[in-house]
Amino acid sequence: MPEIEQQQQQIVLRIPDNALFGKYELGKLLGCGAFAKVYHARNVFTGQSVAVKVINKKKLNGTTLVSNVKREISIMRRLRHPNIVKLYEVMASKTKIYFILEFVKGGELFTRVSKGRFTEALSRKYFQQLIAAVGYCHSRGVYHRDLKPENLLVDENGNLKVSDFGLSAVTGQIQPDGLLHTLCGTPAYVAPEILTKKGYDGAKVDMWSCGVILYVLNAGFLPFNDPNLMTMYKKIYKGEFRCPKWFSPDLKRFLGRVLDTNPMTRITVNEVLNDPWFTRGGDYREISFHDEDYDKANDEQKSVMSLNAFDIISYSAGLDLSGLFESTNPIQDSERIVSSESVETIVGRVEEFARQEKLRVRKKKDWGLEMEGQNGNLVVGVEVSRLTEDLVVVEVKRTGGESVPFHNTWNKLRPRLVSDPREAVASSSSSSCSSSVQLIDC
Repeated sequence: MPEIEQQQQQIVLRIPDNALFGKYELGKLLGCGAFAKVYHARNVFTGQSVAVKVINKKKLNGTTLVSNVKREISIMRRLRHPNIVKLYEVMASKTKIYFILEFVKGGELFTRVSKGRFTEALSRKYFQQLIAAVGYCHSRGVYHRDLKPENLLVDENGNLKVSDFGLSAVTGQIQPDGLLHTLCGTPAYVAPEILTKKGYDGAKVDMWSCGVILYVLNAGFLPFNDPNLMTMYKKIYKGEFRCPKWFSPDLKRFLGRVLDTNPMTRITVNEVLNDPWFTRGGDYREISFHDEDYDKANDEQKSVMSLNAFDIISYSAGLDLSGLFESTNPIQDSERIVSSESVETIVGRVEEFARQEKLRVRKKKDWGLEMEGQNGNLVVGVEVSRLTEDLVVVEVKRTGGESVPFHNTWNKLRPRLVSDPREAVASSSSSSCSSSVQLIDC
């Protein structure tokens, strides 16, 4: 035990004072929007660079905005593809929600194309990667609905990554008529059928946006543009655009199929994959849209914390993100932690802790315990549940008594519940803020 305590103290000493949840050291601001700011950050344990998207809860006044954030988390949880920005984890404090995302070093595709149009070959490469990501999303029942160069990032190897799923939809939102009806997107990239307000196919509108992006990459400007928004919408609705003289005949033909104002005859993802313009070039490889396409080489570094965080929170296969948004109780007298110790070992350590702290112990059904202090000044329940063959989740919560601070007991008990002192340090971040929640590994 002394060696473990010494290791833990050494780890704590290395954590910068400003580290977010004791785990991420925030760096420079990368960008900001109406509801969120994005920072570069470093994992203080691994040195890995990440992007941290910070959402201010106070700005999520409407239920629609809250639903969008919940849906974004749910969607990014299910997406694992080399051309999609990866979500590592989600954390929350009383006032903010933090998305811990893959850091894409090259920045926005928009920044690159704003400096000058691309060659047709380079545009094709990015478009192929875009279609790979979009087709994968559609195969998973996800429709982005806000594809534009600002939401496409480029890594240090020149590979495209789709980001920002805040306006995305899933098949569950499709209404009985088989269409989506929420009006959203960026004006210059919206499909004409969205303007009719009669409903639309999510896959079709994504394809239209892909066509606008392809045009921008090759031309360096938008196909539909006008200072007057209504005039621009009329051009979109009628499909009025002209191709510059440097566009090849095949590219013009292909864009005509993608920017078809009739969604019924607009080219589909599967048809794109067989188009001669799309398949030209040595970088093309046949694209399929399954999880095995994702290179899991970096994703296989599984540790004790590599469990579906959303199931840990909800204790079910469903998605319960209420803990991220509700902060009505300023004092959170419950904590959860994941451990690789066996259920028997955890229970034994809790019993040993109770004896040392002179707490009475009552065993409950299954792997539950209840510890009670003298005169009932503190009653703490402990539930141990097996989540996988190697991992358990331990929930500790106050069930009675008010005179003794709950976190005094929790801070003493927590190090005994894990096998690696780093876990105790990482999980302690959720205790440093009275209403914080830490979700591990999406």
